[in-house]
Amino acid sequence: MGTKAGVGISRHRDPHQAGEEAVQQAMKDAGLTKCDIALMYATIGYDQRTIVQSVRNAVGGAQVVGCSAEGVIAGGDVDESNFSVAVMVIESDELRFTPQLATGLKSRPEEVGTQLGNKLKANLSDDAIAVIVLADGITVNFDRFNTGFENALGRRLPLLGGSAGDNFEMKATYQYLDSEVVSDGVITMLISGDAKVAWDVNHGCIPIDVERKITKARGNLILEIDNKPVLDVLKDYLLPEEIDNWEQTVVNLCLGFRAPKAFHDDYDQYLIRFMPQRDVKEGSVVIPTEVTEGMSVWMTRRDQDKILGGCKRIGSNLRAQLGGREPKLVFQFDCAGRGKFVFRDDEKRAALATIRDQVSTTAPWVGFFTFGEIGPVNGENCFHNYTAVVAVLY
Repeated sequence: MGTKAGVGISRHRDPHQAGEEAVQQAMKDAGLTKCDIALMYATIGYDQRTIVQSVRNAVGGAQVVGCSAEGVIAGGDVDESNFSVAVMVIESDELRFTPQLATGLKSRPEEVGTQLGNKLKANLSDDAIAVIVLADGITVNFDRFNTGFENALGRRLPLLGGSAGDNFEMKATYQYLDSEVVSDGVITMLISGDAKVAWDVNHGCIPIDVERKITKARGNLILEIDNKPVLDVLKDYLLPEEIDNWEQTVVNLCLGFRAPKAFHDDYDQYLIRFMPQRDVKEGSVVIPTEVTEGMSVWMTRRDQDKILGGCKRIGSNLRAQLGGREPKLVFQFDCAGRGKFVFRDDEKRAALATIRDQVSTTAPWVGFFTFGEIGPVNGENCFHNYTAVVAVLY
């Protein structure tokens, strides 16, 4: 049999009908009447428990894994409305999927990483391929989580994935595993079996000013830049309409940190960071990774030409890695900041097509617009923002 998979999408506002419709499309696309596992991403116009239960009912006894999303990607289609759900169904006798879920990411990120690493270690075998990670996009501290996870797992595997969103309400995101729908959680899904994985990572941001310094920080909290409260510093880079609108601020302005020199050729000089939370009283912001005092930082903004050029590069690099072999499955994790806030719907589809045309226009392809992306660079598992990560099993 090998691997059979299909993808479906629904925009129906009724979650019961939306889940059923997306699964029916996916089953038809795959030529299946049942599946082993379903991956799903849904926007937050839906009651999250209801949309997940709808998909569960439609796939029978199959496992369901996924998270809330700012928008969804299904084949060559994208949708960032409040009511959209994308589903990939998979049946395979050559691949195994082992998902685990844990909560407490905000207060215990390293402990949660250790917990999930230990669970997956029990299922680790010589044919392990990669781990898909779906984390809460508001509360994640990836560096601490990954330290616990990799130390417990005892083996470095590619971590590929993204963090859940909530259409920039910045209140709560959701992670799904079967009947469980949680916030402040993270899913790690081990993929094992007879396949290889290819991936590529590219961001589309450019610095807009000179180097500055982090002068006061704690964990993933930045309190001061150049001895001034961070929020005061940010005002120098914001348009009048952005200053009092945090949603617009974090969509349009991001922080760039110096990337290791080993990343420069295959990636970029900067690692980009999103600011999901702020404290107005103390003038601080939270980012998804650790910071230390004395680190250099640049203010950055997205650049359309760099984004589109990066899509072409992703497609070209993946095509080279595939070497003419057809993908079994494709997973795309694309930043919400590269979606509707930058491109019209037709432009988003065109950007997606520049990747698909070089990789495959027929392979099962699912993804979502994230609050953060996870993908290795130069052998190191990294967290990204304002970035696209595309992973291919072949």
